[in-house]
Amino acid sequence: MTETTYPIDPTTRPEVTAFFDPQTNTISYVVKDPASTACAVVDSVMDIDYAAGRISFESADRIIDFVRENGLTVEWLIETHVHADHLSGAPYIQGKLGGRIGIGENIRIVQDTFGKVFNEGTEFQRDGSQFDHLFRDGDTYTVGGMTCFAMHTPGHTPACMTHVMGNAAFVGDTLFMPDGGTARADFPGGDAHELFRSIHKVLALPDETRLFMCHDYGPNGREIRWETTVGEERKHNIHVRDGVTEEEFVAMRQARDATLDMPKLIIPSIQVNMRAGKLPPKDESGRTFLKVPVNGL
Repeated sequence: MTETTYPIDPTTRPEVTAFFDPQTNTISYVVKDPASTACAVVDSVMDIDYAAGRISFESADRIIDFVRENGLTVEWLIETHVHADHLSGAPYIQGKLGGRIGIGENIRIVQDTFGKVFNEGTEFQRDGSQFDHLFRDGDTYTVGGMTCFAMHTPGHTPACMTHVMGNAAFVGDTLFMPDGGTARADFPGGDAHELFRSIHKVLALPDETRLFMCHDYGPNGREIRWETTVGEERKHNIHVRDGVTEEEFVAMRQARDATLDMPKLIIPSIQVNMRAGKLPPKDESGRTFLKVPVNGL
């Protein structure tokens, strides 16, 4: 089997602007082509007051305001995976600014798995057709004149992709900052062995490649951070620095995952995000509901 090779353009340095959501510790990004006004939005957030069942768009509006104030054109709305800890704001932003919503092609596996968990009917399509584009491993695409590529990095979920844009890589939940370690691998379809191998695909990028996290929780009380490099992760990541074997990582990850609670927003998040950020269809009364599967997760 021939290993996929990825185009690297370390001379292109996109302008990356981060937007931190304190409710979910999510970092969203606007990634601008340095040679034009084209940009991509990565892992946007739609706000929810879960106790009240109320949706709002303050986080997405911050991104929209930034794009408009800087005269940018959104070409892509990238989801690194089906998030279990926040709802996507992609369709709301698309409605205001345009762009294509893209996710990894293994969204079909996630839709099939969680379509059963949430007892979705036959009207729920499990073919990824809710998204504008499904990325395969090694696919290239452009943001303005900047060539980007998608790297399949499963383990946290089957559909996880790392998106490399110039000298910047957006890793989703595959990696955290060096003192935060790595993502859990115990969700349906997750696998610690796959996660280890996926992380090492990312860490095979040039050492100076900038890595941008989807989440940060400020371990040991430090301030929130979201940017590091491949070299720093290889030297200092508490879970997968150079020298840690796959067997050591898997044993650590499985023991750690067994102690973790489910994310607080996993139930609404997956129902919405497997639909490309759209709410479930309205019932005959015109109202929208989210399901709670009892003992289903």
